[in-house]
Amino acid sequence: MDHRISHTAAQLDSFILHLGVLILVPVVASVALGAADGLARAPADAWPQFRGTAQLTGVSASAPPAQLKELWSFEAGDAIDSSPAVANGAVFVGVASGELVSLRLDTGAVRWRYKVNDGVGESSPAVAGDRVFIGDLSGVLHAVNVADGRAAWTFKTKGEIKSSPVVAGDRVLIGSYDGSLYALSLKDGSLLWSLRTENYIHGTPAVVDGVAYLAGCDETFHAVRISDGREVFTAPLGSYIGASIALDGQRAYVGTFDNEVLAFDLKGRKIAWRYSDPQRHFPFYSSAAVADGVVVLGGRDKQVHAIDAATGQRRWVFMTRARVESSPAVAGGRVYVGSSDGRLYVLDLASGKKVSEVDLAGAVSSSPAIAAGRVIVGSQDGRLVCLG
Repeated sequence: MDHRISHTAAQLDSFILHLGVLILVPVVASVALGAADGLARAPADAWPQFRGTAQLTGVSASAPPAQLKELWSFEAGDAIDSSPAVANGAVFVGVASGELVSLRLDTGAVRWRYKVNDGVGESSPAVAGDRVFIGDLSGVLHAVNVADGRAAWTFKTKGEIKSSPVVAGDRVLIGSYDGSLYALSLKDGSLLWSLRTENYIHGTPAVVDGVAYLAGCDETFHAVRISDGREVFTAPLGSYIGASIALDGQRAYVGTFDNEVLAFDLKGRKIAWRYSDPQRHFPFYSSAAVADGVVVLGGRDKQVHAIDAATGQRRWVFMTRARVESSPAVAGGRVYVGSSDGRLYVLDLASGKKVSEVDLAGAVSSSPAIAAGRVIVGSQDGRLVCLG
């Protein structure tokens, strides 16, 4: 489909979205600063990027109801591994068939569709100002106008993109399977700098105080200055990592393919603790959420793990019926996480007890987005569901 063709729905609400741009800029700034308790949360009415904030904490200031019901669904026609973004009353999500789709948050009606060069894998949209950004499997980062779905600019890397973009000030960061982290001009997509690593960049960089942090497939922890792309430091991790890290204070948390979860001390530049299940040894592909002193993530051992952020000791585990590659989101003292068993689980953050579950039929590797009291998540059968 030609991305230049705008739809009637987009025309009807483009004025609303245009006004919303004026609101989004200060919202993004407040997300970067974090909440009064120091924990970065996505604002109650938006989930503008993968994991909600540039620190990738996976926490929302919204509070969905404990018992969820389906409000609307959208049939995308192909698998949804991309995680949705929500901003200014609109939902954005990538589809494996090669589309970025925008829907109305209130009704699920299609606003517009934008065709990318190849399929969209796990790259998730990021919204900032009047643009939405997403990578595709041909290695192109796309900047698309929020209001009408028209291309603003594109940038070609030398490998497929599964990392999700992160906006930091006047630039957008993206990792590629060519092994490089790129910083591009938000305005026109021109290359500001690139940093070469020794292997694929699969995870999404986390950003705080002018520094981007990522734990790569090169088994190395990288801290990179956003202004010029120079490395502040690197540290060996000794593990292949496909997940994105979560930042909370002076700690970074990430799961590895060596069946461990690591806490990395940013100040000391060393591993603070290692966690592993004493009986079940499976990789961690899910990215962690951090809230109330607890690190929560899924494992290929079919379990959701909750770990004490300070000590690395287990708080609780919850068993699903299949591997958990979806990254959990936290809101209102509850954990929302999908499983390859086709269900979205709602768990109590403190105890790990199941509050409820929703059968989505298809396997869920997409991570839930939370905004305006709603939970939006995609599945492998190509359905995007809004629950509230």
